[in-house]
Amino acid sequence: MELPRPDPAAPHLADVTPSVLAAMGVTGFPPRIPLPYDVAGACVLLIDGLGAELLDAHAQDAPVLAGLRGMTLQVGFPATTAAGLAAVGTGCRSGEHGMVGMSFRLPDVGVINALRWRPHPWGDDLRETAVPEVVQPRATIFERAVSAGVAVSVISGAQFAGSGLTRAVLRGGDYVGVHALGDLAATIGATIAGGGFCYGYHADLDLVGHLHGPGSQAWRLQLRQVDRMVESIVEGLPSGGLLAVVADHGMVAVDGDVIDIDAIGALRDGTEAIGGEVRARHIYTRPGAASDVLAVWREILGERAWTVSGEEAVAAGWFGEHVADEVRPRIGDVVAAARGSTGLLRRTTEPVESSLVGQHGSLTDAEQRIPLLLAHR
Repeated sequence: MELPRPDPAAPHLADVTPSVLAAMGVTGFPPRIPLPYDVAGACVLLIDGLGAELLDAHAQDAPVLAGLRGMTLQVGFPATTAAGLAAVGTGCRSGEHGMVGMSFRLPDVGVINALRWRPHPWGDDLRETAVPEVVQPRATIFERAVSAGVAVSVISGAQFAGSGLTRAVLRGGDYVGVHALGDLAATIGATIAGGGFCYGYHADLDLVGHLHGPGSQAWRLQLRQVDRMVESIVEGLPSGGLLAVVADHGMVAVDGDVIDIDAIGALRDGTEAIGGEVRARHIYTRPGAASDVLAVWREILGERAWTVSGEEAVAAGWFGEHVADEVRPRIGDVVAAARGSTGLLRRTTEPVESSLVGQHGSLTDAEQRIPLLLAHR
């Protein structure tokens, strides 16, 4: 089975924020994606779960978004929120920023859920044990922009203020907690009008996709609401204002072709821990067991997943061209990326996640490809 090898030269989600700041004339940020605008104030707005294939298939439900459709970007592996937000916040691929999954193993800590910043699947808050600024020590794009004299805001759900993931990958700007679509749109509009830069985040399209499936009636109705929100921001753009809309991943509907890891003892033999998520698994093995575990996982998963050693995944560029020394132990000794609509569930350990219809994380085009939508006045 031929392994997917991401093109390191292809435009990437990590390229967007530096390019927008470059268009604003901020020193120290290369225009990785040339934006031929005279920009006075700008926002990078991330719509969680807005894959390029989904938007193109449902353009009639989102005429404003579809009308802004430009180039297609890739998000890298894994195609998941923690990695996507880190790409926007650091300008790096996962092999450098280290958010290599929804959950992954930290040496001397164990498997951490990066979204909740707690042990996976449950446990107490880890912000004192796994200090976010230590887990992800690189200066964020926002810290660098503030140092360059830019007024920076991070506009997202009030519940995420001070969270472990926020501190790890989005620190540096003034955090503005919002509660609804109108709140988000108004705050973004005011920031752009004031000549500042902001990152905005909306989560509910992803949530509805998980619950009801991407492309479902509920998902399409939610997409329409997102389209209206973006329309309101675009209508209010001042002269020199720029809105760049992106996503962190696409999504697929998992059908009946599922594998319950918790129910198959052979998949757990020789393992110390299992991380990742339903479409992208990190398997951490006992000393000396990696080759046997890899052979068993390959035999059982067969054509339903790309199942490789951690070394093979790194060599294939799944985590970017460079994997930092401190990040390598977070990558599984075995890595499994689901193909088609297969789900690698853990019904006992992860009952909620295993019950969801929509999933993401892997290397398929549906999960990897996102749109870059630009509006400028």
